Amino acid sequence: MGAAGCFAVSSIPSFPKGAPASTHTPAQPMKNNVASHRLTLLLAGLAMLGPFSIDTYLPSFHAIAVSLRVDEVLVQQTLSVYLLAFSTMMLFHGTLSDTFGRRRIVLIALAVYIGASLAAVWSPNLHWLLVCRALQGMSAGAGVVIGRAIVRDLLAGADAQRAMAQITMVFGLAPAIAPIIGGWLQRVFDWPSVFAFLSAFGLLLWLSSYLGLPESLPPEARQPLHLRTIAGNYCRVLRSGRFLLMALAIGTGFAGFGLYIASAPYFVMTLLGLPETAFGWLFVPMVTGMITGAWVASRNAHRVVPGRMIRNGYLFMAAAVAANLLYNALLPPALPWMVLPLMLYNFGLSLLMPSLTLRIVDLFPALRGLASSLLSFVQTAVFGATAAIAPLFFGSGLRLAAGMAGAFLLSVSCYRATRMRAGAA
Repeated sequence: MGAAGCFAVSSIPSFPKGAPASTHTPAQPMKNNVASHRLTLLLAGLAMLGPFSIDTYLPSFHAIAVSLRVDEVLVQQTLSVYLLAFSTMMLFHGTLSDTFGRRRIVLIALAVYIGASLAAVWSPNLHWLLVCRALQGMSAGAGVVIGRAIVRDLLAGADAQRAMAQITMVFGLAPAIAPIIGGWLQRVFDWPSVFAFLSAFGLLLWLSSYLGLPESLPPEARQPLHLRTIAGNYCRVLRSGRFLLMALAIGTGFAGFGLYIASAPYFVMTLLGLPETAFGWLFVPMVTGMITGAWVASRNAHRVVPGRMIRNGYLFMAAAVAANLLYNALLPPALPWMVLPLMLYNFGLSLLMPSLTLRIVDLFPALRGLASSLLSFVQTAVFGATAAIAPLFFGSGLRLAAGMAGAFLLSVSCYRATRMRAGAA
């Protein structure tokens, strides 16, 4: 489900031009690997699996509650269980790929995901569905974690930044199209069809990965599977104040619009009074901003230094927060004005995301998979906390706008703290 970043000219060192992307030599020429549009599309598809697993079934909450004869509040637990399993396994996907290779872990995770999605189609009760959602969560995050590591295995500097931005552009489609697809599947076929669709999407990714995903980490570059060593590596990363602050900067920045994702049924159906097929009014503008920002970041990767890109992103986000607060304080909920600030916010967020993400992963060159795992864990944990407190912001558009503003201020504060630490180092 995730994207984020930070801005303002930073004292964190930028990527040296032409620096090696890894300590090992790629098995294939770079132009035939990550730089290819086909691989970029595949990595983006793998990253899309997580948000697809959340956003596609949101319009079916009420139907699931009726079908399984439970309260709709209990159906919310299927989202919480998914996020808990997703964030927990984020801690291990990268480490396992550092030990056993990137490709193998992706294929195993996708196989588990396909099985869990198929089992969910025939859920006889809520407990069965909860188990299926937990298995989906455990497996869906492998693609985004390992995809980041693959990019840094094969590319460095501006080339890696451009690849990450291109992946974000494609990945950004997921939050826009997933609830629309889910809404129509719900209307035409009922809620089990949503999980049938997810299993088909997982199968498509498995076949594409089997045929087209290269192994970017050769055996000689892999980490040994020693529990003491792994625990020491986790402690080493978690003791890094810069890592934690930058990860929180991304997580809280994402929480600004993640609040609206978690509040989507309330925002669309209660606040705006629209039907379950109208979730696109929320998600399409947000994703348009995300894709446009990622496109601009990709086009300027070789011309704008990462620190300036991050600063510019925060400026756009600040303008969006101010506009959102002002509109909701003065005027009643109405389209398109309620969603335009969200589009601008995501534009700024996607500008800074590639630069900040790569800086985080590059703090530990020999542990990129593990660092990517921990980054994803922090992002998902922050989103999970945001989803848990989202009902506190129901009641008006102004409350949601204030929640976004608070998340933005936390993100800026974390990023400024990383600059202070870097300056003191």
